[in-house]
Amino acid sequence: MPARDRTAVLEIRNPSDDSLVGSVKCASSDAVQAVITTAQRRGRAWAATPAAERGAAVKDAARLLRERAGELAVLIESETGKPRTEAEEGVLAGAGTLEQYAELGPVHRGRSLLGDPGATDLMVPEPRGVVVALTPWNDPVAVACGLLGAALVTGNTVVHKPSERCPYTGAWLGGVLSQALPEGVLQTVQGDGSVGAELAAHPDVDVIAHVGSTDAGRSIAASAARTGAKALLENGGNDPLVIDADVDPHWAAAQAATGAFANSGQICVSVERIYVHQDIADAFLSALVAEAGGRELAPLVDRRHRDHVHTQVTEALAQGADPLVGGVLPHGPGAFYPATVLTGCTSGMRVFTEETFGPVAPVRVVPDFDQALKQAASDEYGLAATVLTSSMTHAQRAWRELPVGTVKINNVFGGAPGGAAHPRRASGSGYGYGPELLDEMTQTKVVHLAPPGP
Repeated sequence: MPARDRTAVLEIRNPSDDSLVGSVKCASSDAVQAVITTAQRRGRAWAATPAAERGAAVKDAARLLRERAGELAVLIESETGKPRTEAEEGVLAGAGTLEQYAELGPVHRGRSLLGDPGATDLMVPEPRGVVVALTPWNDPVAVACGLLGAALVTGNTVVHKPSERCPYTGAWLGGVLSQALPEGVLQTVQGDGSVGAELAAHPDVDVIAHVGSTDAGRSIAASAARTGAKALLENGGNDPLVIDADVDPHWAAAQAATGAFANSGQICVSVERIYVHQDIADAFLSALVAEAGGRELAPLVDRRHRDHVHTQVTEALAQGADPLVGGVLPHGPGAFYPATVLTGCTSGMRVFTEETFGPVAPVRVVPDFDQALKQAASDEYGLAATVLTSSMTHAQRAWRELPVGTVKINNVFGGAPGGAAHPRRASGSGYGYGPELLDEMTQTKVVHLAPPGP
């Protein structure tokens, strides 16, 4: 591909007060080529390293990350606005994920096949090669560690491009983890979307693992179709919350508030639209307004993202939505936005049909559970959904009928360790997390071993 010189500089400002955190220059095309070449060159030796040794190295990387979790949390807060305590929890979750893959990697296995008794038939997993990991800003360490850990323990080399909104966090993470790994096995590249696009389009990349927007994911899928790389995509979501008539409205409001307002709504599986049964709607909305009014939220990641959130809200208001609380830009520095509750929302409003990724709870009152389920399922995305119900019949219907990768019953953020996300439709493709991600990071070779004849 033709080389391009980049002079773009990423300027990072603290979303709490607009102060300058620093600036980072985007990688040039020559730099992109250099890291891919290094990843290829180092790949053979890393793939030949015994799986137990690779696992031990990743476990050591997790230890180093744990030891400096507080340090990294300060940096995450300054770049993304995520509160320091929550940021540290994310770092520790990332270390836990690395530890999980350090244990799972050495026991990842193939299969023997039943063939001719005089021969041996095997299916053997092998690393795919060079993995490009394009990771987001909203939980930058926990998400990255899932992709990096699974790729490394299975013998791949990794080129990591963190989000341009948190380049210092990405550089810091790569620097710490690399201390436990052979040189060149994990490399970090900085840049904006053009750098990510160039990495995704490179003919020598074998896997592109991306967590981010649907538009970017579609572009990556198109690049992968041209090069033959495998694309693992967790993209946008528009996750519904369905509230049945038989649940306590105050408990339901607390669940809705957690789902919509945690991390200021900047979570991949945040509650993006709410369907509440008409029998408890008034009590639920009153309790949800109280929940929203009692929350002091951290800022959004930057003012550009705040503009995106506020545009969806103002459009909804112009189309007839009723703001019960919030929806007004605050005065002063930073990228703050209030917890917002909207009623009277319709399927024609972008706040109800697109991912807002902010502290907005758009609500629609429905006459019965059937309508709630039908409307919740009528969407182009397929990431996750939550249903609050006391009816086992309704719970069974919900998880069977909702066309999403993850269904949560009576807990907006519940889930056991090791669970794998498997988004559908516009939300992406391929497994994320869990033992299944090891399968995604490897390719199977079928071996038929027969004795020489005659």
